[in-house]
Amino acid sequence: MSEAKSTRRGFLTGGAVAAGGALLGAGAARAGDPAILEKQPWAQYLGEGVDARPYGYPSPFEAHVVRRDVPWLTADAVSSVNFTPLHELDGIITPNGLCFERHHAGIAEVDPAEYRLMINGLVDRSLVFTLSDLMRFPRVNRVHFLECAANSGMEWRGAQLNGCQFTHGMIHNVMYTGVRLSDLLNEAGVKTTGKWILPEGADASAMTRSIPMEKAMEDCLVAFKMNGEALRPEQGYPVRLVVPGWEGNMWVKWLRRIEVGDEPWHHREETSKYTDLLPNGKARFFTWEMDAKSVITNPSPQAPITHGPGPMVLTGVAWSGRGTIPRVDVTLDGGANWVEARMDGPSLDKSMHRFYHDFVWDGRPLLLQSRAHDSTGYVQPTKDELRKARGENSIYHNNGIQTWAVNESGEAENVEIS
Repeated sequence: MSEAKSTRRGFLTGGAVAAGGALLGAGAARAGDPAILEKQPWAQYLGEGVDARPYGYPSPFEAHVVRRDVPWLTADAVSSVNFTPLHELDGIITPNGLCFERHHAGIAEVDPAEYRLMINGLVDRSLVFTLSDLMRFPRVNRVHFLECAANSGMEWRGAQLNGCQFTHGMIHNVMYTGVRLSDLLNEAGVKTTGKWILPEGADASAMTRSIPMEKAMEDCLVAFKMNGEALRPEQGYPVRLVVPGWEGNMWVKWLRRIEVGDEPWHHREETSKYTDLLPNGKARFFTWEMDAKSVITNPSPQAPITHGPGPMVLTGVAWSGRGTIPRVDVTLDGGANWVEARMDGPSLDKSMHRFYHDFVWDGRPLLLQSRAHDSTGYVQPTKDELRKARGENSIYHNNGIQTWAVNESGEAENVEIS
């Protein structure tokens, strides 16, 4: 199962002809295709004017490109998750309407005129900000991924969900606009004893998480826009916390309060929020950073090969909570042979990176995998390597290599290989 050595030009001028003109023949047939020769319905009448769609939306032919949930994952949809359709996207930016959701008490509908953010605790002066107050601080723009720590968690014990939307779709990557959390904390005056912050959400669950002061001051944002427009309600409108590179449950939505303290609030009563259990009875504690990870989005179970043998483009995304992704390797034969993928597009800190591999498919079965390298030198491990270190019963922080098996018909399936 080796990659075909012929080039695209060679395939077009030689391989296709030798194979009965499969590709060139199809091109010749298209030259007489009624779809290009005859005037189509959409060219025979006037379309809608500029006033018909005051807020734009996708073509009706793209109606299948939506977030999806798995109803049996949780008891109630108000405390559940849906998944980004990674297999339908390209580049690195996730459209706002497709960013996955995770809620603990459903979507809070917050009136921006009544919105307030309090900073209290170990500070020189407690402050309360309106949304207008926040927008008067120096503004910054940052592109970051947000990944749930449970992303790929179902795959710990083997192949479970057949599609990268469901195995890896608890992630999105957008440009956040907001103000530095450090600017707000400095305005309040953090006391020398202030070592931790406790952000709290305004939803019915009053979601809270403990974050060390070093991280809060380093790169956290208080964001009110994503991809240029106001946050969507399901993403925390009007204001959310952004904690770059760290697990998504710390990115508190509908942010209403930040308390400064001298120790983590959750170190006793909710240690499981920051714990990965190990097979020897011990645990990894405070596992906030998201390790380097990647997935091939096309071909994949929800995006099979439909054009038959010939030139094709394999693509996927990679990311790391510790920096950038300078390199991704891909294999077509389950790891027997690896090649370096082509990286394209922006390479930003703690952001998604897009990779491609252009090759000629000869119609034989494929075992597709990708392996990310981040800027710290870390290399994405196999699932077996992770299981050896953490056991079979872990759920969070599964960044193991994913395998898709593609058959002769181009259909793909989620599989495990040793």
